[in-house]
Amino acid sequence: MARPYWSGQLQISLVSFGIKLFPATEAKSEIHFHQLSRKSGERIKHQKVSSDGEASPIEKDDIVKGYEYRKGEYVTIEPEEIEHLRIPSRHALEITQFVDIDEIPPTFFEKPYFVAPENAVQAEAFAVVRKALLTTQKVALGKIAFGGREHLVAISVPADESLPGMMAYTMRYAEELRDPADYFSDIKKVTVDEDQLALAKELIKRKATKFAPDKFKDEYEAALREMVEAKVNNAPIPRDEPAPKSGKVINLMDALRKSVQGDKAPEPKQKSEPKTAAAKKGISLVKPAATKATKPKRKSA
Repeated sequence: MARPYWSGQLQISLVSFGIKLFPATEAKSEIHFHQLSRKSGERIKHQKVSSDGEASPIEKDDIVKGYEYRKGEYVTIEPEEIEHLRIPSRHALEITQFVDIDEIPPTFFEKPYFVAPENAVQAEAFAVVRKALLTTQKVALGKIAFGGREHLVAISVPADESLPGMMAYTMRYAEELRDPADYFSDIKKVTVDEDQLALAKELIKRKATKFAPDKFKDEYEAALREMVEAKVNNAPIPRDEPAPKSGKVINLMDALRKSVQGDKAPEPKQKSEPKTAAAKKGISLVKPAATKATKPKRKSA
């Protein structure tokens, strides 16, 4: 198993047990670019130099953090000083509140993590808390310090309840979220036409399916790889084709009507007809559809 991103104690009142957090996401992009000189084609190096005009680069060990408390005046902060900051949530995630999941707007959620017990000894307490969250349909809220800041964290049971672990989501603080009124206040208020609403609901109904995340792929990444491979092989570079001109739509009602007409509703199941004499004898009168050839299963040794 991979190394945990954070490990420490989960505290709920006087109950405490060890947990481990693992990032639940990973970067899948495999296309990485370097900066090159257009003239020479050589890679460009970035060097850190002093602003006092000294041309020689500054070594990494000679660089410290600095806070400008007055114009042009700084107080320096050493890495070990930050490491020894007095933050209780660095080693323990104390749960301070339980809320319904529906109470938290999606804008607050930031990044998911897998939560597992630290070891077999902690598994019993872990399982009890997990079962309690599941049966009460609650989310636990607390704070945890890592990555150079203290995060608000929500602990919950996974959507797939058969999984024995828990999920942790780092959350944004309220002060980090912009006021939506600043962006929505200029939206013109209109009266919704009932006929248009009915068509829009029908369009949604016909396109409604179960969520299948595997169907969504990064097409940008695929197009980027196709372009790179074309350049490597001195082949023609594929280019984006201009979007086809859509027919002029007179109004919203026409657009909705044409959209609904373009999405055919699923055909209703045909009622079974009385069996014919041939059917009673087990004779099929319908030509069977062609099936794809399947590979024979390999016999186990």
